Amino acid sequence: MTISASMVKELRERTGAGMMDCKKALVENSGDFDKAIEYLRKTGVSKAEKKLGRVAAEGAIGIQQNSNKTVLIEVNCETDFVANDENFKLFVEKVSQIALEQDVSSIDNLLAVKVNDKTLKEAANELSVKVGEKIDLRRIEVLMSGVDSVSYYLHGGKIGAAVTFEGSDGEAARDIAMHVAATAPAALDETKIPLDLLQREQNVFMGQAESSGKPADIVEKMVVGKLKKFIKENTLVGQMFVKNQDQTVGDFAKSKNLKLVSFIRMAVGDGIEKKTEDFAEEVAKQVGKKN
Repeated sequence: MTISASMVKELRERTGAGMMDCKKALVENSGDFDKAIEYLRKTGVSKAEKKLGRVAAEGAIGIQQNSNKTVLIEVNCETDFVANDENFKLFVEKVSQIALEQDVSSIDNLLAVKVNDKTLKEAANELSVKVGEKIDLRRIEVLMSGVDSVSYYLHGGKIGAAVTFEGSDGEAARDIAMHVAATAPAALDETKIPLDLLQREQNVFMGQAESSGKPADIVEKMVVGKLKKFIKENTLVGQMFVKNQDQTVGDFAKSKNLKLVSFIRMAVGDGIEKKTEDFAEEVAKQVGKKN
């Protein structure tokens, strides 16, 4: 059977695959579109699997909310170029909406959700083939609304924050979520700071104070003072409010009759070690391959 250019174009529009891949799929399946699409899906999974070893540290944060819950997800790709691609943006929006609608609380659960006879894992693999990069659904956070309310803030699709609170001023809570996005506090208050973090900081402050050569009682006061400052600067309620440096976030919340319960901050690529490329070395490798 003769495979026409219009057939290749139609298959490409329907799948997003490359022209040569589309032509090969049609040739292998005698022009049958359904079989060609299935062929590309199977090939797509194979190609996507080859990308598993690559680092995906760019991407976007998606947030969706209804009256019952708020969902934050992170979807990663390899470059900022793909992160700004409309196909990728639509995928993030679609995934976050599905996460909101479905009863899922983990990435494994989310990847297994089927939409139009296709799991989200398969959809991610197909997008990977389309854009030529590894696509990774990395994490999900779900906040349920009930006695407490939730307000969120999304900054440029790269940083998302949500604050759980008791009270009725959602706009003030959104301002606090914006503060969380901007400052990345370590904990809500002193009681929520991990003990190992406090101990580590105390040991550092003790070493610094002892090296001053001052008497033990002075050293102790220096350590206590440094710890108090550390707690103030690294807890949400203790930090100075970004929208008003004359009051702490805790004081602002009280002025709006809000009781802060918890918060979540999610930033693209947090904790991912990005691979750095030496351009000269990369060129040398390419030249070496040709010789």
